[in-house]
Amino acid sequence: MGQPMLAYIARRIIWLPFLLFASSLMVFSLGRFAPGDPVVAVLGTRYDPAVAERVRESLGLDKPAIVQYINYMRGVLHLDFGESYRFRGRPVGEMLAPKIWVSFQVNLVGMISSLIVALPLGFWIAHRQGTWVDPAVVSISLLFMSIPIMVTIPVLLWVFCLQLNWLPCSGWGGLFDSRILYIVIGGAIFGVAGLLRLMRASTLDVMGQDFIRTARSKGITELAIDYRHILRNALIPIVTVLSLSLSGLLSTSFILERILGIPGVGDFAIQSVFNRDYPVLMATALIGSTAMVASVLISDIAYAFVDPRIRYR
Repeated sequence: MGQPMLAYIARRIIWLPFLLFASSLMVFSLGRFAPGDPVVAVLGTRYDPAVAERVRESLGLDKPAIVQYINYMRGVLHLDFGESYRFRGRPVGEMLAPKIWVSFQVNLVGMISSLIVALPLGFWIAHRQGTWVDPAVVSISLLFMSIPIMVTIPVLLWVFCLQLNWLPCSGWGGLFDSRILYIVIGGAIFGVAGLLRLMRASTLDVMGQDFIRTARSKGITELAIDYRHILRNALIPIVTVLSLSLSGLLSTSFILERILGIPGVGDFAIQSVFNRDYPVLMATALIGSTAMVASVLISDIAYAFVDPRIRYR
């Protein structure tokens, strides 16, 4: 890794605190000034004005907004996201960590399933342009993509759980549990079409370049041309798409987790919105923002490995 690349990485890291500050300030402002009162959500039916004032004081909600924000961010700098308003005495980090880890595994399996099917298939059908195979595969993939995940997963449950009795109907047992097949099949069905079309278009674009014709005129074998010239260059747009997918690994597919009963961050985040649980929402937003910046940085570094012609100055 050369000096220009190291300098580029250093510049991006320097910008990270400013981006996180802007993101945290926006989320904090939306939460604090939106309609509703978190104390009402905390007390529920036991709401009493006198008790509410004591709760408000204990949570620090009686202080000016700027003081609340500074106090919160001071804790974040020490990796302390505060305590949940809804679940008193429970640290937000302790509650979020296992749920984010579950969502990460779910999204990673879905993304890998799509990649394993879409990239080789897109590369292959690009070499079959002009035959019936090309439009047939693209049409079938678009058909599957048009079926919402809220339809796909219940169908899989009906087949594998109710009819064949091969898999349990809900729950989560980790990556090596049999129920992961719902994620594998559902992810492959729903995510293939977009990646397949992008890989196909990128491959066709590279195949039409002059340097490919030059390589063939030099007598280089088709296998070497496919691997060393076409595939590596065709993967550059894919890296951009995957960088955005990487940031989404720490988020969630709320519908998927809800239907399958997976204890990820999705349902927890939605509940936090209705409960006005600001520390949870702030922590989720900050983690997502950090993941987004990190994923873009990783994609920029990956460009240099995929295509040695790319240099950073």
